[in-house]
This record gives sequence, C-alpha cells and structure tokens, in this order.
Amino acid sequence: MNENKNGLEPAPGFEKTIRWWDGVAITLSLPAALFVGLGYSMGAIGAWAAIALWAVIAAVAALHNWVYSEMGAMFSHKSGGIALYANEAWSKRFPALGPLATYAYWFAWATAPAIWGLAVSQILTEQFWPNAAYTLDLGVITLDLPQLIALGVALLSWALSMIELRFTMILITLAGVLLMVPVVIFGSGSFVSHLWSTSSFTWRIGEGVEGLRTVLAWLFVMAWSAYAVEAAASFIPEYRDTVRDTRKALRVSALILLLVFTLTPLGLAGLLGEQGLAEHPNGFLQAGIVALLGGGAAVITIVLIAGILVLSVMGTADAARALYQSSRDGLTVRQFGVLNRSGVPARAVTVQLAINVALVLFVGNALAVIVAGNVGYVLAHLLAVAGFVVLRKDRPEAARPIRLPRRWVAIAGGLAVFDGAILVVGATSSSITGYGGYKEVGIAIAVLGVSQVMYRLRRWQDRGLPAVGGVEVQKGMHS
Repeated sequence: MNENKNGLEPAPGFEKTIRWWDGVAITLSLPAALFVGLGYSMGAIGAWAAIALWAVIAAVAALHNWVYSEMGAMFSHKSGGIALYANEAWSKRFPALGPLATYAYWFAWATAPAIWGLAVSQILTEQFWPNAAYTLDLGVITLDLPQLIALGVALLSWALSMIELRFTMILITLAGVLLMVPVVIFGSGSFVSHLWSTSSFTWRIGEGVEGLRTVLAWLFVMAWSAYAVEAAASFIPEYRDTVRDTRKALRVSALILLLVFTLTPLGLAGLLGEQGLAEHPNGFLQAGIVALLGGGAAVITIVLIAGILVLSVMGTADAARALYQSSRDGLTVRQFGVLNRSGVPARAVTVQLAINVALVLFVGNALAVIVAGNVGYVLAHLLAVAGFVVLRKDRPEAARPIRLPRRWVAIAGGLAVFDGAILVVGATSSSITGYGGYKEVGIAIAVLGVSQVMYRLRRWQDRGLPAVGGVEVQKGMHS
C-alpha cells in the first residue's frame, strides 16, 4: 500500500481509490431520509415550525461536519468514522466510552436495511398496490408483502456492500444524482408555480417550557436524518488525497444538506399546502410532481426508492467499517477485524445481514428500531464532538493536517450540550412526537450494554498479548 501525497499512512488493507466527490455522492441520498419524515413533522407541529426545525438541524449537522474534518484528518488511518474519533479522545480518561460510542454508532447504521426496506414497502404499496394482501406461508412463519420487500432490500444491501467499493460507489453516485432531480424540481420549481403559497402554514409548538420540550423532541427525531451527513467520514482511509478529499467531502456534503433541508420543505409545503403533506406522508412527492408537471408520479416513486436503497447500502458499508475498526482498536472481538480479498469487512457485513433479517421477520415495525438506534446515534455524536475538546486539551501538539481556529473548541462544546439536550428530552418525550417510548429506550440501553460485554470478551481474547488494542495485538488480522 503506497502513501498518499500528504505522507499519511493509509489503513492496512483498504485501497485508496475514491475522491472527495465520491464522499459527497455517498450523502446525496440523504434527501430520501428527509422525505420519509417531512410529512409527519408538518402534520404534528405545522409547516412553519417543521421548516424552521429542519433548517436548524441541518445547520447543526453542518457544524458537526466541520469539527469532524479536523478529527478525520488526525486519524486518517482509521475507518468507521466518528465513533472511532470518540474512542481516541476518551480512551485514556474513560476507556469504556470507546466501545459504548462505537456500538451505539454501529447499531444505528447497521439496522438501516431493515428500516429502509420497510419504508420502501410502504411507498410501493401506497403507489402501486394499495390493496395488496399477498402472503407467503413458509410453515414456520408467514411473510406479508412489506416483509418480503424489506428482506429483498436487506439482501441487495448486503450484496452491493460485498463488492469492491469503487464499483459500489459508481452505483451510489448514479442513484444519488438521480435523487437530486426531484430535489432541484421542488427546491426551485415550486416557488415559480402559481400554486405555491404559505397561506396554509401554521406554527403549533406552544410556548414556555412545553414549547421548548416540543422543539427538542422533534430535533431529536430529525437528527436521525440530518446527522447522517457525517457518513463521508467513514471512508477517509480510502480517499486518494487524504487531507484535501477529507476537507472537501465533509464540508461540501454539509453545505448541500443545509441547502436541501431548507429549500425543499419550503417548496413542497407551499406547493401542496400543509394539510397535503400531513395527509399523505408517504405519497406527497408523487402528488407534488403531478401538481407541477401533470404526471410522472410513478417515475418519482422509482427515483425515491433508488435514493432509499442507496441509504441502505451506505448504512451497511458505514456500519461494517465501524465494526471492523473497533476490532482493530481492541474494542470488540478480534473476528470482526478481517478484510476479504476485495478489501471489504465481509464478516461485519454478513453479521449485519443476519441482524436485519431477524428484525424484519420478528419485529416487522421500523419504529422501535429507529428510536433505539437514534438514542445511540446521538450519543455517539455527543461523545465525538466532546472528544474534540478533550483532544485539544490532552494532545495540543498532535499533528492536525486540518486545524480549525481556536473558537471551534467553544463551538464543539456547545454542540455537545445541544446533543445532550435533544438526547435526554427526545428519549423521554415519545408522547410529543409519537416515535417510540420507554421500550425503545430499553432496547438502546441493551445494545449499549452489549458493547461492554464485547469489550470484556476482547480483553479476554488479548490476555497475555503485549498491548491490548495496540499494534502488536492486531498482527495477522488481515486475510
């Protein structure tokens, strides 16, 4: 493996084959996550409130990405993204926080195929098969149409994630660019339509403490969509020009997200009216394209599904790299720290397939998985941005190929406080948003508990070796 032009050593086993625009392409599918939740938020708190909060959470996500650009360049040899940065920051002070952050982050992304597969089934049945009642009786278990579709999405995500990243990236780029078509249409064309109006917009948040609680609860739900823009960081070891590509991938992705999450909700709500989005949370895109162009609902459905499939593949690949790197860093069992001949963490990808199949077969409802995953996901972000502050204090002389101005220490601290606030309020305010409850929080706590068990197992595996989680422990971990 050759060093890149910045002299930074790449992670062993990963080929440096992608550029910054590939990192941006990975995140071009994020509007699909916006579209899935937009109608529900407008129905609950009103168009003006939803538009404002989607813009706020996008801005906060952009600030997170700026912080991660410095941390990503510091640890450019590590795949798996922000959770591994958190581990680097907290490993000396509180070693248990490393596996906590990595498993929280991993679970949120690893369950993407089940979540998005069920979302695809909802969109398809509403658009093409509204009265479908097909079931497949396997004797032991009976599968309905949504479950079959979700299983297909999980299998497709597994298959594409097992291919060399360069080829998968071509497919991701094509689907991401395709999804930008409706984004551009609704983010610009809606405003020149004679149908566009804000007369139906309302603001239904309330005042005082209850109003603030409502705001924080919905920001927690929205963070599940917007914070995912950090996914470009998970592939930093595979960028050809580590520093330049890292900076551009993270920052350009964040700016695109901010633009899309601000203009698209405003355009769609003005075109269809607040009630139009609220009444058809899974079909408003189709209604919008018919209103603007007089047809094409089926085409938009296919485009939206393509974007969702990309999110599923991205989640699978992202989570697998996080699990791989956590094994390399001594945070979970050694068996996950292996790459196949194509440079893919195949064991991690396959374990995730099994988890998603189990979720589809025995849960069948994405809601619990989303909320449980989001608790860990926001926690991982909190530990990562707080870790930025810790690293500045503990390693002031460490090499920082991308170094942010000093004021970013205070900004990172503010982001950690923000993440903590939405995490606590959001996880305990399901009555406001209708997303999950204490059962789902219990699932999240159980997953975080597993992180500590796996960490202890790794310590047992490494007993007697020269350095737990160090270079000596990692020898022989590549096939």
